[in-house]
Amino acid sequence: MSQTKHFHLPDLGEGLPDATIVEWHVKVGDVIRLDENLVSMETAKAVVDVPSPVSGKVLALAGAAGDVIVTGAVLAQFEIDPSLPQRAEGQDTGHHHHAPAPAPAPAATAPAAPAPAPAAASAAPKAETARPDSGTVVGAMQSSDAIRSEAALAIGGVKAVPAVRALAKKMKVDLSRVRPTGAEGVITMADVKNAAAAGTAALLPSRSGGGVGDEGPSTHLPHATSPSTALRAPSPEGRREEQARTAMSASGKPMRTQPPTVAATGQPEQLKGVRRNMARVMAAAHAQVVPTTIVDDADLHAWIGKQDITARLIRAIVAACKAVPALNAWFDGDKLMRTLHPHVDIGIAVDTDDGLFVPALRNADVLDGAGIRAAIKRLRAQVEDRSIAPSELSGYTISLSNFGMFAGRYASPVVVPPCVAIVGAGKLCHDVVAVMGGIEVHRRMPISLTFDHRACTGGEAARFLKALLDDLSAPN
Repeated sequence: MSQTKHFHLPDLGEGLPDATIVEWHVKVGDVIRLDENLVSMETAKAVVDVPSPVSGKVLALAGAAGDVIVTGAVLAQFEIDPSLPQRAEGQDTGHHHHAPAPAPAPAATAPAAPAPAPAAASAAPKAETARPDSGTVVGAMQSSDAIRSEAALAIGGVKAVPAVRALAKKMKVDLSRVRPTGAEGVITMADVKNAAAAGTAALLPSRSGGGVGDEGPSTHLPHATSPSTALRAPSPEGRREEQARTAMSASGKPMRTQPPTVAATGQPEQLKGVRRNMARVMAAAHAQVVPTTIVDDADLHAWIGKQDITARLIRAIVAACKAVPALNAWFDGDKLMRTLHPHVDIGIAVDTDDGLFVPALRNADVLDGAGIRAAIKRLRAQVEDRSIAPSELSGYTISLSNFGMFAGRYASPVVVPPCVAIVGAGKLCHDVVAVMGGIEVHRRMPISLTFDHRACTGGEAARFLKALLDDLSAPN
């Protein structure tokens, strides 16, 4: 008699509550072997390939590309093939469960068709009454059959999850020219790779400078004398049509704005992946931290020649951490305990289309200028192609936000626990400075320091900021 196994989504990160399906590597009816790639899942930190826990026939798959699966929920159902290699009872896989797996119950009725919908996917495991083993590859956990289905993000009529869009951007593929093979017209990673290999969807240059991976070349805006345009509600195919708008109504009177009761024309989208996690982290930080911000300007007038600004910022933060260790620390608000770190690992905020990443620059206190630049270049490249390991996105001891690369002088950056401080660097500017005997124009960098006042005193923060400014003001 055949045996079935229900495989539950493991914790793919550090307590992440869910993950998004990027691409299935099998379909219902396929035979998969132990440890072969089953599915690619996008978490808040990376795209992870999840291996098959058994060898056998795929009976059901929980959801399609773009669906969000709760950690611990059923991900797939298998019919175990005893003639193929299986993981031995008690074999150490590196992922331990609290209890050994019980013998699977005999299958009732094998599904005859794929079950991408949550209702169909969650119906199969209802026959189970006890599940001591959650069937995951990363530790045992509480199981749940709840699966939340969400459509892939549609922009310009093109459906694709963020990870697929990032791959298209990297491979210079125009998503609007890619033939989708996923469920409900969703473009998969395989579609992008096939299009790139065939050269059938290369991104065409646009006079308006549309970015790589956009849905086709962007069009020019109409001249000022032409009537402005707005977007109608989406058509059944998911595309939007343009509707002519003018400043005057048909009766010749000025157009009035619509009342709040009228439905908006925008298309709501569910946050996924990086942005989803960013929303959770920011809300938690706002609820836990007691933030206080102090600001000042670093005078760079004494700098000799062209210097690497980011490397100088890193060096200055290291100098300040050595002078005032209280800000290079972690704080546990529940236990009211702080941990001072002898090393300096700096989390560097990196802005992407998918959301905010904060990779850790490890051992910044022992790196020279060239080492700092090489490490930052490597981290940025890994973030852009989403190859960065989840371990590189945590464990830093203090943070840096170099928002001045875009705009802004001062800010109140968010301190994310367990860290107690974050440094913000504003846009370089030339200011008139009073000096002995007159005035001069100096190049200066606005610096903001936000700290958790539960763990640091105002005096410690002020001394930290002074040490940072003193190092930045040095000639070399």
